Amino acid sequence: MPSSWPTGNKIMKDSNLPMPPVGVTMGCPAGVGPEIVLRLFEREQLAGRVPPFVVLGDRGVLSRCAAELAADCPINDWRPGDAPDAGRLNVLACSDLAPAEFAWGRPTAASGRAMARYIEEAVRLIGEGGLSAMATCPIAKKTLQQAGYFFPGHTEMLAALCHTSQYAMMMAGTELKVCLATIHQPVMRVAALLSVDGLCRLLELTAVSLRRDFAVEKPRIAVAALNPHAGEHGLFGDEEENIIGPAVTQARANGIDVEGPLPPDTVFYKAVRQKSHDAVLAMYHDQGLIPFKLLHFDDGVNVTLGLPIVRTSVDHGTAYDIAGRGLASHRSLLAAVRMASGVAANRRIYGEIRQ
Repeated sequence: MPSSWPTGNKIMKDSNLPMPPVGVTMGCPAGVGPEIVLRLFEREQLAGRVPPFVVLGDRGVLSRCAAELAADCPINDWRPGDAPDAGRLNVLACSDLAPAEFAWGRPTAASGRAMARYIEEAVRLIGEGGLSAMATCPIAKKTLQQAGYFFPGHTEMLAALCHTSQYAMMMAGTELKVCLATIHQPVMRVAALLSVDGLCRLLELTAVSLRRDFAVEKPRIAVAALNPHAGEHGLFGDEEENIIGPAVTQARANGIDVEGPLPPDTVFYKAVRQKSHDAVLAMYHDQGLIPFKLLHFDDGVNVTLGLPIVRTSVDHGTAYDIAGRGLASHRSLLAAVRMASGVAANRRIYGEIRQ
């Protein structure tokens, strides 16, 4: 196994035992998930550039995608406990969609139920030790709800399956890591959603993840202000003085190395170019994701903090408009699988001594 793949697994008590594979959920069958899985196999697995992984998905959909894209992709019907076959795409079949239930770019309730089953099965197998972690391909929130799963998205579904109430999203790359205080919210609602307690909990989650998941011995976190120039002493807004600043003070009292609120137009530059911090806490979606995607558009990874299992995800959607055409990049999935394997290894090593 190449040295770039950390070994070890938090479920396995004996670190000398082989690490179970990463589970890759196929995502929405009608989206780009099937084709990026095939590209990951063709271009990375066969070249030995990705840790062992198993696809939880639909054998028929993958076979059809391979045929239409002229991909040489022999499939191995994997079973929990088996060693993955390095020369084949290892698939645990969790659905069997009929042709009438499936078309590229046209999700249905049946495809929605299928993508939900992939997620449920991955969580179950990680809990049993059959998988070390999960990396998820994209799903559609609307289709998930049409299938009877009334969650806003992937993260909330996973939190419910793991019985976790404290969780957060981190966008992680080799140059920048960003956590979000609010995610899919209108900008006009952001200020009302911020609280001292909520920011303190998020800073704690971020610090724990940096230590346990990314092996950062002494994490340094920067907190972006909400308003221009960090509010300019109340001239441009008082959230910095009334909410963000007190949260930073409280987090410091709790032993977290955190600085802020810092002007949003310079904090990302300092974190990346000057290596001043290991992660940045942004107040809203675009404040954090614009600089992140500028650096990591193709290889960014979505990491869910606070779960008892390791979950990473691609940093893109289902892309129904190009599904089945072989145009989607697999680089984010490659980064997600590598990061899932690395985080699982770090949790095995640091999980108990660094929390």
